[in-house]
Amino acid sequence: MQEHFSKEVESLKNNLVKMASIVDEQVEKAIRALETGNVELCKGIKSKDLEVDAYDNLIQTECENILALFQPVASDLRFIISALMINNQLERCGDIAVNIAQRVKKTAAYHDIIVESQIIEMGKNAREMVKNAIDSFIHASTDLAKKVLDSDEVVDNLNKSAFKHLISKMQSDSSVIEPCGHLIVLTRQIERLADHATNIAEDLVFYVDAQIISHRKKLERLNEGN
Repeated sequence: MQEHFSKEVESLKNNLVKMASIVDEQVEKAIRALETGNVELCKGIKSKDLEVDAYDNLIQTECENILALFQPVASDLRFIISALMINNQLERCGDIAVNIAQRVKKTAAYHDIIVESQIIEMGKNAREMVKNAIDSFIHASTDLAKKVLDSDEVVDNLNKSAFKHLISKMQSDSSVIEPCGHLIVLTRQIERLADHATNIAEDLVFYVDAQIISHRKKLERLNEGN
């Protein structure tokens, strides 16, 4: 029974790593397209999403089967729960990479605004967070997970700065209202990407340390308001 359980868990881990690798490639290409303005890099990002969705369904089924057949406890149970949550976060990261690629295509002609708004820096930080979050899971590294958590505020601050700059740009030049509108949506997508990376890191900490630290950002905002 234990040998069968170990094989099922190993298969689950392998599929999660394969899915994470595809998502990492999607995110890397989307952010590189943002950096360079090269829309050719956006090709293939959407088609990869079909592979991600297939892994999403497979991993959910594997987790359900393991829970039903083996009724794991303690760290084994935490791994299955965190695998389900990480699977969900990875699928959303893939969707966001597709959305970013679509916005890059619409705003490629306004690369100067992208640069001056610090959106590229924001994208690079979010991309690094995704990479570190994935690596934290692969290596079960809470150090990498905490690095992701520490980076979240940087992306939030860049997002606020970019939003203010883009609003100011729209107010001073009506000819860029439409592209700046697309860029505001783009920055929101990048912020969401960073949030999902943060969630993966939180799920990893739950698995390794048995600590629930999710909703940390919401709690901090509530405390600031009191």
